[in-house]
Amino acid sequence: MEGGELLEDGEIVDLYLARNENAIVMTEEKYGRSLRKIISSVLDDEACKECENDVYLRAWNLIPPNEPRDHFFAFLGKLARNLAIDEWRRTNAQKRKATMIELSEELQECMPAGNSVEGEILSGELKKTINSFLSTKSQTERKIFLRRYWYFDTVPEISNRYGYTQGKVKSALHRMRGELKGVLEKEGYFYDDN
Repeated sequence: MEGGELLEDGEIVDLYLARNENAIVMTEEKYGRSLRKIISSVLDDEACKECENDVYLRAWNLIPPNEPRDHFFAFLGKLARNLAIDEWRRTNAQKRKATMIELSEELQECMPAGNSVEGEILSGELKKTINSFLSTKSQTERKIFLRRYWYFDTVPEISNRYGYTQGKVKSALHRMRGELKGVLEKEGYFYDDN
């Protein structure tokens, strides 16, 4: 790598597969900033660096057997998000961060309860249904939804990022939650206990 040129994702994955420790250096150079953004939306600055390091360690341990050549950043992003949430849960067992409560309350109106064994079994199908729902949305709507519920961005952050009014963002989120609930009801994810 000469002149500060970043490696392609497949080349970085090859470094992991060869057990070359430069894989971590290359990963941090290419995606460190984006991973820190994901992590910092859940954790405070003090815990971010440790969590980021955990992402690289987890990637090291998961590649091989995984070879995420075509979806390397998504692979890393999922690791970052899950590790950050796990750390947040561990350190905040008694208290709840307002943002997480707010997001949970927003999604609660359109998501089925998942506290049962049946809910766990259906979680893979639920993911497919949500992905299918999002594929029917415009690029703008998908970006708004993912920024809010994947990256945990606030409504003002989404508004600033894309130049939309906060009203437009709130309206789009409200409409999509209602539509998603309708799709999930149609697919049989909601049932009446009475």
